[in-house]
Amino acid sequence: MQSGARLEETRPGGESSRLLLAAALSLPLLGVALLILRPELDLIWEHHPAHFWLVLGTAAVSVALAYLTNEAASRHADARLLLVSLAFLSASGFLGLHALATPGALLEQSNAGFQLATPVGLFLASLLAAASISPIAGPRGATILRHRLGLRRVLLLLMLGWAAVSLLRLPPLNAPPPNEAIGPISFLAVVAIVFYAIAAWRYAEIYRRRRSPVALAVVAALVLLAEAMIVVAVSRNWHLSWWEWHLLMTASFALIALGTRAEYQRTRSLVATFEPIYLESTLARIDRWHGRAIGDLAAAEGRGERPDTVLAELRRDGASTDEIALLGEAARELRRMDELFRPYLPQQLATRLRQEPGAARLGGEERIVSVLFADLAGFTTFSENHAPTEVIAMLNEYWAAVVPVIDAAGGTIEHFAGDGLLVLFNSVVDQPDHVERAARCALAIQQVTRPIAERHAGWPRFRIGLNTGPAVVGNVGTERRRSFASIGDTTNLGSRLMSAGEPGQVVIGGRTRAELGAGWELTSLGEVRVKGKRDPVEAWVLAPATIAADQTAR
Repeated sequence: MQSGARLEETRPGGESSRLLLAAALSLPLLGVALLILRPELDLIWEHHPAHFWLVLGTAAVSVALAYLTNEAASRHADARLLLVSLAFLSASGFLGLHALATPGALLEQSNAGFQLATPVGLFLASLLAAASISPIAGPRGATILRHRLGLRRVLLLLMLGWAAVSLLRLPPLNAPPPNEAIGPISFLAVVAIVFYAIAAWRYAEIYRRRRSPVALAVVAALVLLAEAMIVVAVSRNWHLSWWEWHLLMTASFALIALGTRAEYQRTRSLVATFEPIYLESTLARIDRWHGRAIGDLAAAEGRGERPDTVLAELRRDGASTDEIALLGEAARELRRMDELFRPYLPQQLATRLRQEPGAARLGGEERIVSVLFADLAGFTTFSENHAPTEVIAMLNEYWAAVVPVIDAAGGTIEHFAGDGLLVLFNSVVDQPDHVERAARCALAIQQVTRPIAERHAGWPRFRIGLNTGPAVVGNVGTERRRSFASIGDTTNLGSRLMSAGEPGQVVIGGRTRAELGAGWELTSLGEVRVKGKRDPVEAWVLAPATIAADQTAR
């Protein structure tokens, strides 16, 4: 939606379209001004059936719109949309009462109560429209939502009470019907116009941010209702100016209906149709609702289950059939993308990112880790003497045996580098026994790859370096491209220890040896010189017999 908004803002016709809309909305005022300045043009046309059906039909359409907006507001607890729906209900309900003022409808003669119903309804609608963009709908919206049923009942009771008092000709609605709206009605008109103007301006700002037919329709409808209030105050019964405010109200509700229809055709969802005028907090809640629904559907599909429970909850929340279909399609795409990209991430890291999205931010933390480096001694020579397809086949056969061993040990594969890989322990999740985990994993790698090397004469063998110490682990790169990494001397020394070993050996550093404790078969290499270190370092070879003895003891 945001990208669409930016595109619309850059269209060269955007400014001219707004000017045309402003010109179209100003025409009714120019028309009524002409009729006031030239009274002879303000002709009389008294046609009771036309008046009755026009007003009653317009009121019915607006009541339906009020019901739809009220449903959408209730489903996602949006105070702004709730107040908008009550504004529609007020304007349309009192307009329907005005239809009953048509001579011959309920009464033989005109009735003051029914005739005054329209300006009263427009005034109440202006108050509700202004309230919808005030703190009453925002920071204090919870109060409105708690009393939403009460507010609707009060409005309906007010209309029913108005109808009863008018029919019974009780004070103060027992006076003769006025020929012109003067006195209190003129005052109501001025106040209503101010409120409509404020509301229209604020909804115009919402339209500029979100660009939607519904938001634009609300702006135009509020302007037309304000103009209708002006015309009500200056028109004469059954004259052309009097018919004009009927048409203005009809046009305002028709615009809302057309905007709603256009948005529904795009979204196929009642809830999403009114999304452009939701409060920001409601939009965030809808995003969470959609995200949770897609996640639940994807999880059910991943478990091989029928998502009947999830679908039932979506229907209870008011999701349409089309919306459920879209959510299901999104869930399947999410599942497919997850299956495509998950193998490129360390599994522990992927799980943590699901649970803690904040873990994806750039930066790292210092931890005591055990690092395991492994590569194939003699790989370069092997690559020179074999076709690339054979080299890839050899690597994939080795990795097919090695990766399950690492996963079983709880290691995190930081990366593959051609014939080598770096595995971290205690880097993503806490592993108090990370030193032993790393040692067993290193020996198990040598154990599972030895038969593969024996079956394929000439294939290189793994050599492994193991080191323990502090390192900074986290995300390095940029916002657009990053990777999980371990930085520090501990990692560098692990790589150098690997280079000091022979094929089939596991070479460990001093801190690893100290934290392993007793019960491990070690052979000292003495002090060895490694690249990047000024002084020699002590190193030991971890005997392959250790893992066999450990498994026997278990």
